[in-house]
Amino acid sequence: MNAGPLVEVRGLSKYFPIHGGLFRRVVAELKAVDDVSFVIHAGRTFGLVGESGCGKSTLGRMLLRLQEPTAGQVLFAGEDLTRLNRYQMLAWRQRIQAVFQDPYGSLSPRRTVGQTVREPLDLHRVGTPAERQQRVDELLAVVGLSAQAAHRYPHEFSGGQRQRIGIARALALNPQFLVADEPVSALDVSVQSQVLNLIVHLQRERGIALLFISHDLAVVQHVSDDIGVMYLGRLVELAPAGQILTAPRHPYTEALLSAVPQLGERTRSRIVLSGEIPSPRNPPTGCAFHTRCPKVMAECRLVRPVLRNIGEEGTGAVACHLYP
Repeated sequence: MNAGPLVEVRGLSKYFPIHGGLFRRVVAELKAVDDVSFVIHAGRTFGLVGESGCGKSTLGRMLLRLQEPTAGQVLFAGEDLTRLNRYQMLAWRQRIQAVFQDPYGSLSPRRTVGQTVREPLDLHRVGTPAERQQRVDELLAVVGLSAQAAHRYPHEFSGGQRQRIGIARALALNPQFLVADEPVSALDVSVQSQVLNLIVHLQRERGIALLFISHDLAVVQHVSDDIGVMYLGRLVELAPAGQILTAPRHPYTEALLSAVPQLGERTRSRIVLSGEIPSPRNPPTGCAFHTRCPKVMAECRLVRPVLRNIGEEGTGAVACHLYP
């Protein structure tokens, strides 16, 4: 097996221009994603966690080329996807698929479930019509739906069933890389675990590299091999999941982890962050987290920390002045 990463993100940034004045000139930039780098190996899950508005969904859309980056690279199997035109990307899209947050919004109400799942096969002209229909039946069975579901419409299904349909569509072309953007946040708690277990089972069974995006660290820890923590468009900590959960280094990661419910006698002191998340349009100087950090120092207000490796090789990186 190739030891190199399947997906490599290098210095990825997305800035949105802010227009103002009489002639609607660009007066500022909103840095939704700012200089983010990480890797994902085949068969592994990278969990990306952070509060709403931190830029994690924008990052996911850039990896899918649904949004164009302002700067940086997205390497997939060594190919820089950011340099490809729309026609060159068409072939690569067979290998990169997505599961979106709103299962109903991502499904056409005018198409039957069978037409929806078969659409990628039709678009890329995979097999004969009979083989495509057989593939649809197989995919529905894989996600726990009967073949009869192919003749029904999305509104006839529950939220959890609709997300299963979305997963079946994403798997139609046997992708190598899957971006799951808040795939269970719109579902009832009672069905979240079912869908999570399905995603994990299929990902491991098929050896798919997975980017799992969520605002909920309790969900991310259930599925991830490695975890990246985002705050205001930047990664503040990057480490294997076990280390993040047992020995978080960044104060923001500690605060997120303290909010995860614990069973039995294991309890953590809850860290309540004061203040509001700063606007990405006008971020604070120095460390963006210093306005809410319980461990803030004078240096934090002046100098922005760089994400740097700490400890032994491969044990993670942190952007914090607590680790000089």
